[in-house]
Amino acid sequence: MATLVSFHAHPDDEAIPTAGTLAKAAKEGHRVVLVFATKGEHGEVADGFLEPGESLADRRVEEVQRSAEILGASRVEFLGYVDSGMMGTPENDVPGSFWQADIDEAARRLADILQDEHADVLTVYDDHGVYGHPDHIQVHRVGVRAAELAGTRRVYESTANRDEVIKGFQEAGAMGVELPGDITPEAFKDFGVTDAEITTVVDVRDFLDVKRASMKAHASQIHDTSFFLSIPDEFFARAFSQESYIRRGERPAQRETSLFDGI
Repeated sequence: MATLVSFHAHPDDEAIPTAGTLAKAAKEGHRVVLVFATKGEHGEVADGFLEPGESLADRRVEEVQRSAEILGASRVEFLGYVDSGMMGTPENDVPGSFWQADIDEAARRLADILQDEHADVLTVYDDHGVYGHPDHIQVHRVGVRAAELAGTRRVYESTANRDEVIKGFQEAGAMGVELPGDITPEAFKDFGVTDAEITTVVDVRDFLDVKRASMKAHASQIHDTSFFLSIPDEFFARAFSQESYIRRGERPAQRETSLFDGI
């Protein structure tokens, strides 16, 4: 069996793009380790949601621990940086934010975990962080460098299939699903990558219930009434049954269906 380290920017980032892959890996007997750059301090939360004196960071740590249990992850670690907020906001420039982190210093923190775990596989994000979030872009940069430092040879960039996302929203609209006003095909023209760029697609249909439960564990960020949890089961399956990756290095001769092929 192998060890998979999945590197993310904030708690809840593991749930939407990679939860099925992680749950499937754990069920197959692989060791799954979650690493987060930040605790998501600047996420949005409804007034009155937190207990008196409770910080959002504390709540999000609790939520990701529950998510890890649901997914079967064996270990959760944080690199100790602060959430950088959305691109162009003042939080980008705060000392200690992940966006301001020295790449080699941050990479060494992650590399220490990779070496401690004798990691066989590392997941990061694609080079534009799927949708341009500064912390997601930094996950790519730091993760790639950490793999070099640790000698972790197999690295996958978690991404989204832009072609399928746009097609899916078009189908949802045709089915009569009410979409938020800002969710349009045009809004996703720079989201993820094209189908042709993807090297690896993991079928997670058998883990949709686990994936949904992982999302629900992050109640501060993903509410029951959110788009992700309120859409019909049919469309949820259409949207989340496959998880897409780009394998770094030499492109596989044919599209892979696992992060562990050949291990």
